Amino acid sequence: MPTSEEVIVSVRGVSKQYRMHGNAVYALKDIHLDVYAGEYLSVMGPSGSGKSTLFNMIGALDKPTAGEVSISGVDLASLSSLELAFFRNNYIGYVFQAFNLIPSLSALRNVALPILFRGVPPQQAEEEAALFLEEVGLGERLRHRPDELSGGQQQRVAIARALANNPLIILADEPTGNLDLHTGEQIIALLASLCAGKGVTIITATHDHKMLASSDRVVWISDGSIARVENREDLNIKVGSIDGSQTL
Repeated sequence: MPTSEEVIVSVRGVSKQYRMHGNAVYALKDIHLDVYAGEYLSVMGPSGSGKSTLFNMIGALDKPTAGEVSISGVDLASLSSLELAFFRNNYIGYVFQAFNLIPSLSALRNVALPILFRGVPPQQAEEEAALFLEEVGLGERLRHRPDELSGGQQQRVAIARALANNPLIILADEPTGNLDLHTGEQIIALLASLCAGKGVTIITATHDHKMLASSDRVVWISDGSIARVENREDLNIKVGSIDGSQTL
């Protein structure tokens, strides 16, 4: 169950429509969802189900055709491009499947970058970045570039970067998708510990059923609609099911 009754993300009547060869194609259809402060929420479904589109709506990376997404009472559609950039940098941390680190920069400078964008002096930004890297277990890898780090270490850098401005929400898009089983489990455990320890809200878009053990709730997406929302203690998913439609 969610640990708080405070709604931090409100999705109301959200639809996303594209035009293909003159026809309307819906990636999302009339989505209604509340996400609670401090919870670990996983959005699951097969490829093309709409989970990444929903993820992008919540992360202010895309705008709905209809409906409203608000974070802490702020309607994202009401913000200008400049205001959205400020909002994303200060309130949302992003973790991606492909890590999206800058290859020429060290781990320290990758993490310091969003802190610098906040107007913090360079030396202070690097001092803060070092603390975040220590928090994810990379205190001895500060000066290493991405190509000198393993996949799991690169994802830890990405998580440290996501934490850099103390966001309200961390959005993790397939965060274990490029990792082996053991490393993926370590990253899931790290995200869960951050959720519990810092009270940050974690929202993941994932295929990875290992996420279920850490999630407070799971939102199952199918054909652009929410099929159901389940609490962790109610989950009983058959191995091999990707869309949650098969249960024991």
